[in-house]
Order: sequence, then C-alpha cells, then structure tokens
Amino acid sequence: MFTERIEEAKEKFGQLLAEQLERVENMKSQGDFVDYSSLDQIIVGVCGGDGIGPAITAQSQRVLEYLLEDEVKTGKVVFKNIDGLTIERRAAEKSAIPPAVLEEIKKCHVILKGPTTTPRKGDPWPNVESANVAMRKELDLFANVRPVRIPEQGIDWTFYRENTEGAYAVGSKGVHVTEDLGVDFTVVTSQGCERIIRAAFEFAKANNKTRVTAVTKANIIKVTDGKFLDIFYAIAKEYPNISADDWYIDIMTAKLVDEKRRTDFQVLVMPNLYGDILTDEAAEFQGGVGTAGSANIGKRYAMFEAIHGSAPRMVQEGRDIYADPCSMIRAGAMLLNHIGYKAEADKLYKALDICTITEKKLVLTGRDTGATGEEFANYIMDTIASL
Repeated sequence: MFTERIEEAKEKFGQLLAEQLERVENMKSQGDFVDYSSLDQIIVGVCGGDGIGPAITAQSQRVLEYLLEDEVKTGKVVFKNIDGLTIERRAAEKSAIPPAVLEEIKKCHVILKGPTTTPRKGDPWPNVESANVAMRKELDLFANVRPVRIPEQGIDWTFYRENTEGAYAVGSKGVHVTEDLGVDFTVVTSQGCERIIRAAFEFAKANNKTRVTAVTKANIIKVTDGKFLDIFYAIAKEYPNISADDWYIDIMTAKLVDEKRRTDFQVLVMPNLYGDILTDEAAEFQGGVGTAGSANIGKRYAMFEAIHGSAPRMVQEGRDIYADPCSMIRAGAMLLNHIGYKAEADKLYKALDICTITEKKLVLTGRDTGATGEEFANYIMDTIASL
C-alpha cells in the first residue's frame, strides 16, 4: 500500500517540478523594467474592489489627481476606472478576476486597487481564488514592497518581500501521502531570487539608502534559503556603496522591537513567508495594518493597494464614508514614486506624517464620531498646499 502512495506522490511532485522549470524558462526570457520616463502616456487603472474599497480608493485617487493636476491636463497621466473587480461579479463568473476585467487591467501600466473579498468557509460566495493572488500571478508581480515610516521614532523601513516563490508558491499543491503524512513544498529559483534582491538594491541606490538586509532561516532551511542568501551576497558585490548583511527571521522579529537596534535597518529583502510575518509586525508600529500601503511590482506591471481587508460590516452599517483612507493614500504615494514622481510622493508622505502624527487636526474613528474619508483627503490636500 505504501509503495502505491509513494508512486502517486512522486507523480504529483514530478508535475510540480515540470511547471516550475517552465516558469524558470519564462523568467529567463523577460525584458527589463518599464522606463516610465520614456512613455508618452502613463495609464493608471483604478479598481475600487469590495466593501469599503470603493470609498477609500476614491479618496486616494482624488489626492493623486490633485498632485498630478498638470500631468492629467496634458494627458501625460490618465486615470482609467475599471469596474467589475467585485465579489459579486467574480462569484457570478466563478473567476478570481473576470476575463474582461483582466483584459482592461492589462491595458494599464499601474493599478490602484482597493481591498477585495476572498471567500472563506461559511460565506455565501463560491470558493473563488483570491483576486490578489490571481493578479500577482497573471501580471507576474514578484516584488511586494511595504514601507513603514515613523519619523519621530527614527523608523524608516522598506520591506521587499518575494511574491511568487517560497512557501506560498505552490501552497495548494502539497501532497497527502497517507492519512498520517502530508508534505508541502518551498520553491526557490535563481531567477526569482535575483530579481527581488536586485530590485531591493536598486531601490536603495535610487533613494540614497546605505544598507540592505536579507532575512532568511538559511542555517536550517539550507537549500532554498541558502540559495537566496548566496545570491544576495553575490549581487551585493555590484553595489559597493551599500552595506549588506543578513539576519535570521526569528531574531529579526525581536530586533524590530529593540529600540536600540531597530533604527539601524533601512531596506530589508526576504522570501515570501518571512515577509508576510515581518511586514504585519512592522505595520503595528505605524498604527496597524489599516494604515499601511503596499506595492506589488513586476517588470511590466505594478499594483498598489491597502494591506487590510474589505470590511463589509462597515458598508452594511452605512459607515463606509467614515473608513480610514490612509492605507490607500500611502499606496498612492508609493505609486507616485514608482512612476517617477518622487517630489510629489515626498510631499504626500510629509503630509501624511503631519496629518496622522504631528498635527492630527482630524481624527478617524470609523464612525460618525470622527471625520469622513473625504474630509481627511481634503485635509491631506490642504496640508500639501501649505508645504
């Protein structure tokens, strides 16, 4: 009986290896990153998503259009609203991203995306795949980038989390060999490691950062994490003006709360699972995941979003107008920086610091006891005007 089960597991493992080797060949044939400065027009797709998504995404779009007023007038930057990335339509079509919606998304260069609902057991929706996961796969968005900034504490971290490999790459393709034995897989490729690590060093170089830190568990996970770490130090040699070091994931989680050491870290790069853990921990310093924006970057496309959920209860209770848009506005700042409008991004980051930390004239409570998202976006724009 065991022999038959082992042979079945071998067959599944062989199929997985064939799929991953094909992916390697596809990565080898990819070109360079998009040079936005060379484009006649930059198309920004806007997908509101589910729950509070449309409300907070609209406020982020307002702020971006304000900052890019001249570019919008000349047609250099175009905002394209894309409907249909909703749980209702996704459920009706039994698709993570409806094909017609994906077609519209692929006509854009970057996407500003509100949170989307992923069905779970007990929900009234069919079990469609996460729209986020599907978009990362379809657009090959391999770099998940999350900044955390608290100036008064000296914290300015940017996390580069690999998005397409590691422990999450084939999370649905583990094997139950027997009732007593289950096996999952961690996948790492040279090409996947190289592109996320190089992206982190290029970000550091472009933004005058002096340190890039790799986070692994290479002392225990020797093959996959070991490959990541070997490639990290090989690439680091190409950036002699940037110091490179590495930490293990367990001690790194402790060092982020160490007041004496945490301000030393600048840019951190890591495989998928470790990035998921660290970025949620780091977001708590900034006020929780509700305040954090996120970028998903590939060579051709990039998508910018909040890292929290769609909060359908707020909509059911008529409170979506009071939802905090900070996460989507921070995502908008990352979008600006990515497409080459660094000065505008810096203004927006500064305004966010003033409005949420130093001045804080308006308070967002998620209820009518606080400001609406529109009022907060107005506050951001008024602050930018005064800088």
